[in-house]
Amino acid sequence: MKTIGTIILVIGIIGVVIFGYQAMQDSESFNFLGMDVAVSSADWTPLIISGIVAVIGAFMASKGRK
Repeated sequence: MKTIGTIILVIGIIGVVIFGYQAMQDSESFNFLGMDVAVSSADWTPLIISGIVAVIGAFMASKGRK
């Protein structure tokens, strides 16, 4: 169980990094009255799911048999 949890944790972290980078690339910024305004058109669902998978993997890895 601990090994499976570690694998799920790693997959979740990789997903967070990849989808987080894509979300940052999908945002546009412009200047309005001297302020830099960022508008995001990213789909946040894959990033949220990857974060949940990482948390579940961390929980499984910590509760595994020793």
